[in-house]
Amino acid sequence: MQIIIVGCGKVGRTLAEQLQEEETDLTLIDTSPEKINSATEGIDAMGVVGNGASINTLMEAGIESADILIAVTESDELNLLCCLIAQKTGHCHTIARVRNPIYYKEYDFIKKRLGVAMIINPELAAAQEISRLLSFPSAIKIDSFAKGKVELLKFKVMPEFGLDGMSVSQISAKLRCDILICAIESKDNMAIPGGNHVIHNGDFVSIIASRVNASLFFKKIGLKTNQVKNTIIVGGGEISYYLSDMLLPMHINVKIIEKDRAICEQLSDLLPGATIINGDGTDRALLMEEGLAKAESFVTLTNMDEENIFLSLYAKTVSSAKQVAKISRLSYDDVIDSLDVGSVIYPKYITADYILQYVRAAQNSIGSNVETLYHILDNQAEALEFAIHEKSPVVGIPLAQLNLKKNLLVGCLNRNGKVRIPRGQDSIQVGDTVIIVTTNKGLRDIRDILER
Repeated sequence: MQIIIVGCGKVGRTLAEQLQEEETDLTLIDTSPEKINSATEGIDAMGVVGNGASINTLMEAGIESADILIAVTESDELNLLCCLIAQKTGHCHTIARVRNPIYYKEYDFIKKRLGVAMIINPELAAAQEISRLLSFPSAIKIDSFAKGKVELLKFKVMPEFGLDGMSVSQISAKLRCDILICAIESKDNMAIPGGNHVIHNGDFVSIIASRVNASLFFKKIGLKTNQVKNTIIVGGGEISYYLSDMLLPMHINVKIIEKDRAICEQLSDLLPGATIINGDGTDRALLMEEGLAKAESFVTLTNMDEENIFLSLYAKTVSSAKQVAKISRLSYDDVIDSLDVGSVIYPKYITADYILQYVRAAQNSIGSNVETLYHILDNQAEALEFAIHEKSPVVGIPLAQLNLKKNLLVGCLNRNGKVRIPRGQDSIQVGDTVIIVTTNKGLRDIRDILER
């Protein structure tokens, strides 16, 4: 598959790094020779210096034979123009990054009239993930499957849960909840666990379950499952707007602290139900004055990663609030993860997963589509949802009899809107959607779960 990426900023670079592992021929376009040189030094891709909206530049990049063009420059309008010209010049699918809230309610029109196959909005996607976390604050990370019916929830094992030294099978037998422990991260290793895998305090455990069953499990180990009642957001950018717009209808009290007066005035007009504070969100006195000590959640969304991390660390010392921090630069994600600052959101990773999901589906659109895809276990594993359209070697056979690849779990079956954690005698049927968790990267078809 031939893919052209226009724009070698943070999103474009992250996409290229992910897509180079997908058996694709990549071409990168950017007006900056320095960005092209830097990207092509570390990524197996061809680089073209030029304007992605130029027919000559696109022709040089091979638009006539390209399968997908992804436009992720800083300009929404330029991205849409690149897609429009690409369609007139070639016969490829087009994906555009469109971030401005002005276009938010016009996505359907843009896709239908301009022929854009997919619109990606990292800020909107990040806001959706934060919204899920504030509705279920005991989880550190939540990924959604089966149109919201099933979730992959990550939490940290604490001494008060009483799980230390118990195996996965012992936990299932003791708690009797319809959940599947599908990933465990400890200091020493990361694993897709079997029934004998022992859990220890400090481990990060991911479970697959419906929201109801996840709530039951969390209650049994002593974690709260109610959504937060209020939140303090530091930073008034696009993510803050999208997030507030989601939280207010959920009856969550929203307070935004932003030091730019013009942005405050704009947010006041757009979000009449929110409290907008014009001030410096790094001012400890201001944070305490605005109720940080009693806040149920604290979300740091400034444009500086360092501020977001330090503010979360400070909040941890004065409050029991659910903490969420946005990180844009990816170079130090391993260091950040070790700081234990609550939930950390990486908009660039979220965007890359959405596009990778589309590319996998485009590569195999007959037998079984990749409907949803997330990277887990520090990008060492994938959780995928397949839609089963026709019979194949995995259909109609009890799971216990399938020759499944190692380090792979069939996590959930969604049949006619009903979800269940499958057992050995359950089988996959045509019409199901199936969630797979595995360290075997690159699965494109449900048949790929079998050993060859």
